[in-house]
Amino acid sequence: MVETKHILIVEDDPLVADVVTACLEDAEFKTTVTNSGQSALNIVKDTEIDLCIVDLGLPDMDGLSLTREIKSRSNIGIVILSGRGETTERIIGLEVGADDYLGKPFEPRELLARVRSVIRRTQATVPAQETTTQQAAQNLDHLKEGGAYDFDGWKVDLSSLEIMGPDGAQPKLSSTEFTLLQAFMDHPNRILSRDQLLDLVHGDNTPAFDRSIDVQITRLRKKIENDPKTPKFIKTVRNRGYIFTAKVTRV
Repeated sequence: MVETKHILIVEDDPLVADVVTACLEDAEFKTTVTNSGQSALNIVKDTEIDLCIVDLGLPDMDGLSLTREIKSRSNIGIVILSGRGETTERIIGLEVGADDYLGKPFEPRELLARVRSVIRRTQATVPAQETTTQQAAQNLDHLKEGGAYDFDGWKVDLSSLEIMGPDGAQPKLSSTEFTLLQAFMDHPNRILSRDQLLDLVHGDNTPAFDRSIDVQITRLRKKIENDPKTPKFIKTVRNRGYIFTAKVTRV
């Protein structure tokens, strides 16, 4: 018998809450509805919840703060459902821990698909923290296999995990950022889609929210670009992905 998943809906608009509830209950999910952030925290503390659907505009707490707080306490999946559709809001939502983000108005079938996807990812057999730790170790092992690259005066040594700019600056890159940079250096002047980059960086542990690669690229740009808002190396190709435009030499 398949276990019924319990979804917490945190929404202060009763009409939206009713639509979401009907959508989920028709698909045989169990639902609980609350209209405040503090109530949601109490429910998560005292009840076994599989996933939260969180509105950003709550009366007592910003939905981003609620997302951050829930993720600091548990590995419960979170889908942000909000009328704030700007890219910045989506990226911030991911950065504080959301697993997916869906704007209003929404298509019920898409909401269901996203809910099911997030539940699958967050309730995999390996706990999220363990998975993250394992992936970080795999990234480091891969990087430490060696290799050095030059591009536009930058020197990248994967064996020592060191990078030096033309001016002698040595920015600190995480293992994920090194892996992302290596993916670009291994495929210079070639458009890479988000899916390709996610696969190259995360392998089997690809995040459920594919826009996570945008966040990682933003962070990497801040460390290797003179002007991250007008990047010289990592350029966005509209509707296709990203391209690393520097001439790369492997040494």
